[in-house]
Amino acid sequence: MCAGSVWPPLAESIDPASEQIAAAQQILRCIDLTSLGESDDRGRIIALCAQAASPYGSPAAICVYPEWIDLACTERQRLGLTSMAIASVADFPDGSGNRGRIERECHRAVAAGADEIDVVMPWRALIEGRLDHVRLALRTAREATVGKILKVILESGELTSAQVQLASELVLQSGADFLKTSTGKRAIGATPAAACIMLEVLREHGGTAGFKAAGGIRTLASAIDYLRLAQQYLGAVDSSRIRIGASALWQDVIDVLDSAR
Repeated sequence: MCAGSVWPPLAESIDPASEQIAAAQQILRCIDLTSLGESDDRGRIIALCAQAASPYGSPAAICVYPEWIDLACTERQRLGLTSMAIASVADFPDGSGNRGRIERECHRAVAAGADEIDVVMPWRALIEGRLDHVRLALRTAREATVGKILKVILESGELTSAQVQLASELVLQSGADFLKTSTGKRAIGATPAAACIMLEVLREHGGTAGFKAAGGIRTLASAIDYLRLAQQYLGAVDSSRIRIGASALWQDVIDVLDSAR
């Protein structure tokens, strides 16, 4: 929780268990169900899509490497998951900032059928003060994903608080649709401290851009923390304003919903 922020207590008339169920239902619809493993294969992607076809509804998106987009699209149609987006990644996970690579990988993902692209910001360049390089990389990503949802990964665990703020401002100036915390491939993933900074920049910026927490969020309790932070800064939110990138979290949410049946 952010310094100085206080969450209101549950109203006495509200059953905490009922509130947990309601939160689980909302979070389920905001999850980017993710598989970005080096050992991913056809069977893994088919299983991921099958997971998404839950009795409680589908996640906001599934996120896979570009080579699996076509299969994910096929499975989405076969399973009737019409409201679920297909997301993929570019310049991932290193965030090289190579404009040719960003353009090529974004175009590849879009051509394969991706609805959303998660691009890694060149965070090392930001640390080094090469802000023009960062801006050009972000512009390239935006131009290569016109008409698609662009989420930019800050890799916030590698940045100072001031750098997280600066990165958030640069990303929003580029016209991206979401600020995203992390790749999930570094030692530090999402943290409430970084989330607070990013959400504050979003609030000050105005507009409709959203926030995505990713990296180490494995339980419903942890996801609820990020949902409540987003509500604190942005007001009422849905999957157009908040996403949670996760794999293990999905099963925890399903288990909670199963327990209420």
